[in-house]
Amino acid sequence: MSGNVIETWGLSKQYDGKGGCKEITLQVPRGTVFGFLGQNGAGKSTFVRTMLGLLHPTEGKATMLGQPIGTEASRRKVGYLPELFRYPDWLTGRQLLEHHGEICGLTRSERKRIIHEVVERVGLSGRVDERIRGYSKGMQQRIGLACALLSDPDLIFLDEPTSALDPIGRKEVRELIAQLRDQGKTIFLNSHLLSEMETVCDHVGIIHRSELVVHGEWRKLSAVKPQIEITLEQASQNWHELLPFVTENRLLRDVEGQTTWLVTLDRDGRVPALLEGLIASGAAVHEVVRKQQSLEDVFLYWVQQKEREAHVANHQNHV
Repeated sequence: MSGNVIETWGLSKQYDGKGGCKEITLQVPRGTVFGFLGQNGAGKSTFVRTMLGLLHPTEGKATMLGQPIGTEASRRKVGYLPELFRYPDWLTGRQLLEHHGEICGLTRSERKRIIHEVVERVGLSGRVDERIRGYSKGMQQRIGLACALLSDPDLIFLDEPTSALDPIGRKEVRELIAQLRDQGKTIFLNSHLLSEMETVCDHVGIIHRSELVVHGEWRKLSAVKPQIEITLEQASQNWHELLPFVTENRLLRDVEGQTTWLVTLDRDGRVPALLEGLIASGAAVHEVVRKQQSLEDVFLYWVQQKEREAHVANHQNHV
């Protein structure tokens, strides 16, 4: 079996030739947390619903857990927490989980054991016998997550799983996602909270205006040149002109004779030469810090790159 839990080839779902997702080709490795990033309306939820067979693709093909999408076999070991869900609020949390357990084909004894386990995992112990109408938004999110985990799925789609949670709840969900990954499960995560994604995701895909821009291990996707934050004293304002490998520089702070600069270098390995050049110029170096690229930096870089390409293509079409 392939090492990829999801594989798609030119998968599209559009509405009258517009919107949705268009020609998505990607692979999601087994046992990873895959973050699907994009602005509202970019096509993230359409892609997930198409993978689950809730929407029929307009073109392309895909497999999930080695089975063609749209088949019962492809969904058998899949859990799903949609972004916008409503459960019958006259049921208790336990009754809801009992119904879901029956749909999953669990026996009565299996339901009793598994419901107890998932309720503890999602932090609803002591509240599961209350009616859903009395649940807060955060508790409703937790019961939805419990439903997604009932069948012990190998692949779990979570669409904005922390959107209604407070900071403690978000931390608990992040820890749960990490535990599931450590058990060998694959989590496909949709979220607009990039700081949340950064802490749990191994791989990401970036979708913009319905099209997949890039995907892979997100820490390897940054095409931004290395950046250094450096604090100097007694440096001339044009010190950077003496160092040809400094491609960009920006003054961040000027406090009591010390200036802090954000310096962009032409390639890695230039820090020793940077320090030598500064000292040779008479500058006193107080601090040097390598700036780590965040997931937000990566996301903005690729989206802006796509926008530039679209602008150039549009300009050429009008020439």
